[in-house]
Amino acid sequence: MITKEGHQAGLTPFDMSDVVRSDDGVLRYTNLPRSLVAMFDSIVRARPDGEALVEFGGGRATFAEWWDRSARVAGGLRDLGIEPGDRVAIHLGNGNDWAYAFYGVLMAGAVAVPVNTRFSESEVEYVVTDSGAKYVFEDDTPLPDGDPLVIGDAAPDTLAGIFYTSGTTGFPKGAMTTHENFLANCETCKRVIGMDENVRLRNLISVPMFHVTGCNSQLLLTLYFGGTTVIMPTFDVQSFLRVIVDEDVNVVTSVPAIFWLAMNQPNFDEFDVSKVLYVTYGGAPMAPEIIAKLRENMPHARLGNGFGLTETSSVSTFLPDEYADERPETVGFAAPVIELELSDVDEASGVGELLIRGQNVVSGYWNKPEQTAETFVDNWLRTGDLARIDDDGFVEIVDRMKDMVNRGGENVYSVEVENALAKHPDIFEVAVLGVPDTMMGEKVGAVIVPAEGASPDPAALRAWAREQIADFKVPQYIALRPEPLPRNPGGKVLKAALRDETEWGEQLR
Repeated sequence: MITKEGHQAGLTPFDMSDVVRSDDGVLRYTNLPRSLVAMFDSIVRARPDGEALVEFGGGRATFAEWWDRSARVAGGLRDLGIEPGDRVAIHLGNGNDWAYAFYGVLMAGAVAVPVNTRFSESEVEYVVTDSGAKYVFEDDTPLPDGDPLVIGDAAPDTLAGIFYTSGTTGFPKGAMTTHENFLANCETCKRVIGMDENVRLRNLISVPMFHVTGCNSQLLLTLYFGGTTVIMPTFDVQSFLRVIVDEDVNVVTSVPAIFWLAMNQPNFDEFDVSKVLYVTYGGAPMAPEIIAKLRENMPHARLGNGFGLTETSSVSTFLPDEYADERPETVGFAAPVIELELSDVDEASGVGELLIRGQNVVSGYWNKPEQTAETFVDNWLRTGDLARIDDDGFVEIVDRMKDMVNRGGENVYSVEVENALAKHPDIFEVAVLGVPDTMMGEKVGAVIVPAEGASPDPAALRAWAREQIADFKVPQYIALRPEPLPRNPGGKVLKAALRDETEWGEQLR
């Protein structure tokens, strides 16, 4: 059992129709297709000749062509001995082949195991071995090709995918994701973003498809709508802008730093991005000045900040457009089938560990019963994120439990310090870490990437910070870093790697 503190959300900005509480206490949508294959089948029947996939610099495919190619992949897998329930690893870069492989695995009745292409060889080997994958899709090997095969009778609770965490600490863990988990996330994205069913989506995937954002909240969401997925094989900011224009993209998702980078290109005015209708971001709060610039350059776009984890199949909370300017420091409200609680709340700050329950929460970690038991308790997911929830239901993520700085017994939440420092015009991005100290245990350190053309003085930045936040939160160490902060595919800063790379120098007075 876990001790929780309940709260009463005052605002409910999302559509709650067709949501019921099941016997196990979990909120669920009642209007979902039975499986991912059934969902795809309905789209193919409705729009067989509609444009489904566009690989930037590569090929295009209609929904019927995507379906047929995936069915042949499934048949090829069966020829290779793959049976329903077997795991199949997808170690491919972004592209149409990734989409063919993913659905080929599902049509074979098997379980897709997306593999991080940034993993080292030993990490890839660990994922393949741990999952027990019987086949691995590789970029240098043609896709399997056989007689078409479609196994379309999977139940909603059938395991469909295993997404391994980025492995920033310890071994990666495989989140067991069912057809129902995937589809619940699709319906959640549709509702929280406020997508118009009459708009034919053209969604740009510029993030890795092996990540839940690229797969679950972009590829599958766009298919759910019968829209077109435009895929960038590799990210380049000029190509990012070019493809938005050339492919009439109207949905763009990335991290705030990428939007800042794109809009600060010297030739940005050459790209007409005003047709974009939806801008979603995550991984970090969006600075007010970036929001203002997005409003100016994409005047028809609805903005929104999503928060989620691999264990929640992607989106758990969302800050909709109506509140994007007013409460940019938050990640918005619980999604329609999500319930939130706080555990072990600190009375002074109102901060506790965020707990999540909902239809999109996975059933546990593959092959890791002890870690499953520690993380998934009484249908609640222990996120490891520290948060506060106000009376209106706004959720503010203040830190990861492992990243909180304990300065002489006082808790310093790194995200609060980062948000304050990010307001300085000379700062492009910032990460706050604990610096070991013999007397205090830890002191506050900030790694700062200066804005283009800026040369901030650390002492001046510290003096400025004293005017923004409490004295004990002000960084006593500031390290300037010329290159971008290291991030995982979801846009979150890899603080363990950053600690290893940072030399703090002398303490500021």
